[in-house]
Amino acid sequence: MTEDSRKANSSKANLKSSAQHYVLFFALVAIFSFVSFKYVIPAGVRGGVLALFEPHDERQRDAFHEVTDHVYAVVNERFTGMVADDAGLKQYIKTDYIFDFSSMDRTERKDGYTKSTGEWVVKANGEGGLGESAIILEPVIGFAVLSFAFGFTMAIFLTFFLPGSIGFMAQKVDREIHHTKSKIRLQTGFSDEVVDLLVMPDGDLKLLEAHQVRSAFKVVWERTSTENEDTAKAHGKRLVRFDDVFNNEIDIIEYRTEVLYLRIKEFFSDFVLKEIVDTTQGIGWSRNRAKFFGGLRLYMSHHFTEKYSNNVTGLAYGGAAILIVIIGIRGLKFIPATKPSLILASISLEGTMLALLAFALMYTEEEERMDKLMKKMEDANKNQLETMKDVSEDMHKMADALVGETSEIIKKKVELAIADALASDENIKKVVSDKVAEKIIIAMRQAFPPARQ
Repeated sequence: MTEDSRKANSSKANLKSSAQHYVLFFALVAIFSFVSFKYVIPAGVRGGVLALFEPHDERQRDAFHEVTDHVYAVVNERFTGMVADDAGLKQYIKTDYIFDFSSMDRTERKDGYTKSTGEWVVKANGEGGLGESAIILEPVIGFAVLSFAFGFTMAIFLTFFLPGSIGFMAQKVDREIHHTKSKIRLQTGFSDEVVDLLVMPDGDLKLLEAHQVRSAFKVVWERTSTENEDTAKAHGKRLVRFDDVFNNEIDIIEYRTEVLYLRIKEFFSDFVLKEIVDTTQGIGWSRNRAKFFGGLRLYMSHHFTEKYSNNVTGLAYGGAAILIVIIGIRGLKFIPATKPSLILASISLEGTMLALLAFALMYTEEEERMDKLMKKMEDANKNQLETMKDVSEDMHKMADALVGETSEIIKKKVELAIADALASDENIKKVVSDKVAEKIIIAMRQAFPPARQ
């Protein structure tokens, strides 16, 4: 097997995700989700609750302390420092302010309030607080969706920076670079060599000399030309040729950006140029993972939003439907106000879906403005009308040549041609011999008809 064959087979293999991509990706999702649920979200909730609902009264605020790990309360004079987790808290705290984010069981007799292992208690009975009743939060219900969303996002982000052989998103972007280059070839008709130069990052293109790209750039110039020399003269214009604007001293990066890209945009469409630019940025990401947004834009704009936009919209509507149902049930008092975990879960779900929808819309290609489309159609119609006008003028000239003032000249030329043919003895002998031979063959066929079988 040749080296080129090995590279081709390797390239084809990288176009499809394999088992290691999925195993590593879902392992990262599980790890980050667990870390989020166990550490990130509890820390965020503790900080938010304490900032919003800590005692406003100066004396209570001075007596507000962390009694034991992740348990905050207004303490009495018996409290001298942190107490053990298994020690009864009732003798050390007052029951007006209790923020318990621990995983310990609490009982009314021992601790002054009741809480099971999988619950958090938030009680702020004071000015600007939450009322007399304690709020019971169940993290498994209320924050599971948020934890999974955080884990999924972190796994997506991290796999952008891994090699394509194991990184889930890195492999997706590598595949999209290949597919987008194929789309550019199909849409423009350019060869692989030309497409590679069009999507080559500036740093690589800068290393080439003008004579190395001359033929490829000339192909792009001629392919995107809308006039030839005859039409330019007919319209009173001077035809600008490739050699007029390209020489060995030119900046090929600037020429590609300012000339070729503009001609491609006008001749094909904005979308073809967008594919070229985004593929260039994607290739830049493949060379340097720090250019994260280049790879992200290529994948989101030219694959995800094209294939999954309806799915994302449907998920957003589905999340909204679930939220409406949960809020309706809460309005009917089937969900107690002191246990809002299910409401938090539905809000988290809908917020996640809306965030995904907003993110997808950021990378969705804009439709071409109607006025620009009309302008292009108008220009195309003008070109067609001018072409038809030129053809019509040529046909009139031909008709005048055939039936007008030059008809006598044509007749004389035909008569001279016939006279020249008859003046040649060789021509006459040839015609006569052909006719005689033809007559003899016909007579013999009539005298000796073929036998019937």
